[in-house]
Amino acid sequence: MHLYAVTPLNSFEQMFLQMRQDLYDQEPTEVGEWQSQKIEMPMLEMLHVVFDMPMPTTAEEAGRITGARLPWAEDHFLERVGGEPLNPSPSEAWWPFAQKKATTNQDHKSEGNAFSHTYPERMWPKMANGGREYAAVHKGQHLGWEFNPHRGIRFEYGDLNDVVNQLSKSPNTRQAYLPIWFPEDTGAVHGKRVPCTLGYHFIIRDRKLDISYFMRSTDLLRHFQDDIYLAIRLAQWVVEKLNDYHFYEGHPSELADIEVGKLVFHTANLHIFEGDRALIDYWKTQGKTWY
Repeated sequence: MHLYAVTPLNSFEQMFLQMRQDLYDQEPTEVGEWQSQKIEMPMLEMLHVVFDMPMPTTAEEAGRITGARLPWAEDHFLERVGGEPLNPSPSEAWWPFAQKKATTNQDHKSEGNAFSHTYPERMWPKMANGGREYAAVHKGQHLGWEFNPHRGIRFEYGDLNDVVNQLSKSPNTRQAYLPIWFPEDTGAVHGKRVPCTLGYHFIIRDRKLDISYFMRSTDLLRHFQDDIYLAIRLAQWVVEKLNDYHFYEGHPSELADIEVGKLVFHTANLHIFEGDRALIDYWKTQGKTWY
């Protein structure tokens, strides 16, 4: 296990630089594929990487600390919390690493213009892909087709709003979890790209909301900063919703003036490509930390 932390004496940027060097020093590993596509270039990786940090209270501070790719990261965050299961998300068109002549995005689309998954779709899954279709029948007569929210084995799907409601009704709950990894991803039997994020857990203690962010795989140079920015913004958004609910509806005293607390990050695999060593060598000559 590799443990890191953001503290008053160790900034997010300093932690990033240490992670970058630790990956640089690893022996190459032949993984064979990346995002469900065959690759030949080995990776430099560390398993079971964990860090924690106090979360800033504003979007501006989150962007400054993490070096997130703005305005794209904020645009995409607003899509994630917008309440619609967007697929594709409009911001895919201006993602900073999208290459105009590359086919990467198209290769990840499973049905026409739709991706195998998107974060807005997983955060608001009830009516994703049109919801659950069933025949409307009355007295033996077929009246057409209707659409209801998706159901699991026994119950209707939940979404991000249900997590907020759960926290508002039971501020001390330990059950507030938003999954991004769904049963359909298990075993990747469809052969398509699966989410890098497993899910987000929220817990409130002492009027502070902590978020635990679980990932299976994380690219340090291309995704990590935006992933952390988006997790912080999600925590800020949940806090805002809880405080609004308390103000307008009246609520238990436990929900008065909630603030963001700590982010705890877990990834099973943090990596860069072996070819990134040359890029890092160049950055070192320029005093550059990240893209």
